[in-house]
Amino acid sequence: MADNSLSPHGGELIERLLTVEEAAKRIEGLVRVPVRDQIAKECINIAYGFFSPIQGFMGRADVDSVVKTMQLASGYVWSVPIVYDMSDEEIAKLGLKVGDTILMTYQEEPLAILEVEEIYGYPKEVIAQNVYGTTDENHPGVKRTYAYKDKFLGGPVTLVNQPKINPPFDRFFVPPKEMRRRFAERDWQSVVAHQSRNVPHIGHEWLMKGAWFAAGADAVLVSAVIGEKKLGDYIDEAIVLGHDALREGGFFHEDVHMTSILLWDMRYAGPREAVFHAVVRKNLGCSHHMFGRDHAGVGSYYDPYAAHRIFDELPDLGIKPEVTLEWWYCRVCGGAAYSGLCGHPEQKEGISGTLVRGLIQEGAASEEEVFRIFRPEVFEIIKETEGKYGFGSLFVTEEYMRSRRPVMSMPSLETSGVT
Repeated sequence: MADNSLSPHGGELIERLLTVEEAAKRIEGLVRVPVRDQIAKECINIAYGFFSPIQGFMGRADVDSVVKTMQLASGYVWSVPIVYDMSDEEIAKLGLKVGDTILMTYQEEPLAILEVEEIYGYPKEVIAQNVYGTTDENHPGVKRTYAYKDKFLGGPVTLVNQPKINPPFDRFFVPPKEMRRRFAERDWQSVVAHQSRNVPHIGHEWLMKGAWFAAGADAVLVSAVIGEKKLGDYIDEAIVLGHDALREGGFFHEDVHMTSILLWDMRYAGPREAVFHAVVRKNLGCSHHMFGRDHAGVGSYYDPYAAHRIFDELPDLGIKPEVTLEWWYCRVCGGAAYSGLCGHPEQKEGISGTLVRGLIQEGAASEEEVFRIFRPEVFEIIKETEGKYGFGSLFVTEEYMRSRRPVMSMPSLETSGVT
């Protein structure tokens, strides 16, 4: 199926939002079902059109087709199942059946309604093997899959209460319809997306600049993934504010750079997740998506360049992949170096993990060495987040996970007007 290059995936941008008055009528008398953070984020992504052309949680035909052929039943490319799970015990207790409509709640407030069109089971090992290429429960995506409950509920989702995005994320949450308006306002016809879940170092900066140049793009959109965290990850606030500091510091002109967020729990599905990322950024209005080494990978489950090759196996998605090789730190070059350009491969040191942590941690390196990897303006901003948001650390700690202000909050019934 062919799309215009900048059209939403499927040709139509989905938006399933009710006014306060409409919501009050629709939710009256509905069974209330609390949902976890992952499902809440996915309701929001469905309703705002990030997941176009999906209009709800997938039914069995879509799941089976996505898992086995990387396509929705309609034929459009889609690579990761979007499902809502519930146990047999919960279904029986609620008396749920096909044809019912339920009110999904989050933080004890109304969130969305789900029209239940299907209640079905699907083998978890089939999802794991096809989507992640393994059934090893040490893989975080496989672990998530095996944690799903007995059944899946499929059907359309409509948001009845729009979330309040809390600072500092509020100015970076831009749904597809609004993002496209902003692109048009700036006359950005060609935009290359940068997927990020890390604080930006010099390698990331040149990755973006190289992709911008190669694509002949008008601008770069940083789309930072904000979602489930594990101990040792960068705190979300440092990621977003660090990227925006590149623009504020003048390392990207105001007219060619924007930072945004995507509410999503990473699946670490390697090449499959690369396709998912491309589709979501297409819905935002991007014409290109950059893919570096080991995109969305974890451990050694995927070849480092599997995310590059997968696009050769797919029909034209209407968003072009811009691929790059490996960046590293070279002490002879005095900073970031790129595969094929640096002549000191014996000095190769990955710009990640131990090196970056050592550079950030107090006393682990000289200021001169730190600033070979980080722009001073970026480093200053991310260090400020330690005390303001990270309880003294740039990395996720138990205290951060326990006490941080949530990324989003649901308005109270009185505030929203929904009763």
